[in-house]
Amino acid sequence: MTATYDAVVIGAGPNGLVAANHLIDRGWSVLVLEAQPDVGGAVRSDRELHPDYVHDTFSAFYPLAAGSPTIRSFHLEEHGLRWVHSPAVLGHCLPSGEWATLHRDRTVTAALMDAQHPGDGDAWLRLCDMWDTIGDQVVGALLTPFPPLRPALGALAKLPRVGGLEFVREMLTPVVDIGRHRFGGFAPRILLAGNAGHSDIPLGAPGSGLMGLLLTMLGQTVGYPVPEGGAGMLTQAMASRVRSLGGDIRCDAEVVRIEVERGRAVAVRTRDGERYAATHAVVADVAAPHLYGGLVAADDLPAGTMRKMESFELDPGTVKVDWALDGPVPWKSEPPHAPGTFHVADSVEQMSEALHHVNSRTVPARPFMLAGQMTTTDPTRSPAGTESLWAYTHVPQDVARDLGEDPVTGRWDREECERFADRMQARIEELAPGFGSKVVARRVLGPHEMQARNANLIGGALNGGTSQLHQELVFRPVPGLGRSETPVKGLYLGSASAHPGGGVHGACGMNAARAAVAHRRVRRVVRGR
Repeated sequence: MTATYDAVVIGAGPNGLVAANHLIDRGWSVLVLEAQPDVGGAVRSDRELHPDYVHDTFSAFYPLAAGSPTIRSFHLEEHGLRWVHSPAVLGHCLPSGEWATLHRDRTVTAALMDAQHPGDGDAWLRLCDMWDTIGDQVVGALLTPFPPLRPALGALAKLPRVGGLEFVREMLTPVVDIGRHRFGGFAPRILLAGNAGHSDIPLGAPGSGLMGLLLTMLGQTVGYPVPEGGAGMLTQAMASRVRSLGGDIRCDAEVVRIEVERGRAVAVRTRDGERYAATHAVVADVAAPHLYGGLVAADDLPAGTMRKMESFELDPGTVKVDWALDGPVPWKSEPPHAPGTFHVADSVEQMSEALHHVNSRTVPARPFMLAGQMTTTDPTRSPAGTESLWAYTHVPQDVARDLGEDPVTGRWDREECERFADRMQARIEELAPGFGSKVVARRVLGPHEMQARNANLIGGALNGGTSQLHQELVFRPVPGLGRSETPVKGLYLGSASAHPGGGVHGACGMNAARAAVAHRRVRRVVRGR
């Protein structure tokens, strides 16, 4: 007998769980199906490296979640979530030993910048004031379906207070130019550029400025919090809320097909042969290449959709290294305030060069790295006096060449991943002599391991597709409306492959759920006539 629900959600990552929560809040019966043994998607934690150390398997810090009206609206603190913060949000140590530091207190950040270059402190505070005025509208415009009419109207009302068209121009300016125009010292410029480097937009390209400002200003306003006890506590809280409201979550239940009848999604089938009917909606927290021509047969899709998907571009792959350290990172010069997140690059120029190499199918000799001191941020992650640490860097999906002395070919088998991890570890050793002697255990997750642990991370791509402008807004995942609706009625794309893309903000899942609710309402009105 087929079980029937108002909605079936495929995938229990943050977007799938956001969609499930919203639909349940609207009175729908909801089933969530997850292929992995537990919920979480790319928001999970584990102790597999060392039983005394908690490591976040994929993502770790959550400024977008803390700033997301969607996630805040669920009051996940009532389901066990507790946010904690490091002494400083972000640090960047140069080879010289100088630090650029983003502190949650903007006056502390400004004072540190001013000490390095007089005048930069006041310039930083002016930037923060601008964000205070219009930042909420910018975030709202980014996280709502396209076109974002309500946030756009709010932004238009405040635009004269932040410089009018000059503000719009700056949002479209490459991050390297924003830093150069506004500041004279290295600290604000490298902090902005490093945050822009979280995406795959070249630092000299339009769009990088908006990304850099967004993440930096979120760090300055809401911080880079982490869930106490591990990243998985965030998605566990989401799942707890679903279950407490009557929703059903089933793990080890891989969906292999979405049934389509007369152009409408009506049911899903799992690998073990179970069939679950969906009366009103199927929400797919699934990477677009796995959905179109995968879960949905090509014969059930317009030929144009399949043709457009041929040009769908993934974002770069990822190599992530986790370390269990028997003591703190032995920085050659101590930071003024201990950062939770730190970036590794010799300069803005070297960072830009490394990211350019990745985009040109080249593995950098000196990769730009993002890293996290988790015990510094959350003391529950490992025994007192130790550190749970990670770092990751992006690599090309298709490697043409490697500039390193011990080249990798792009096979990313165990031997190549370990050799590349040595390169990454050497980068930290330069800034923290003796780092290697602190290592109790090390784990390397290459592109293949990442995809095996989460099918949405194709080749280690973290953002569901490139963040560059040609695949954002109305072009995501293919040219169209930039919304969660698909060519199949009742089927909604609720993953990072949909607008607005990667990041733990829940907007992709919420947009899909809201579209499903709106379409059900329209169908009721039509039938009533």
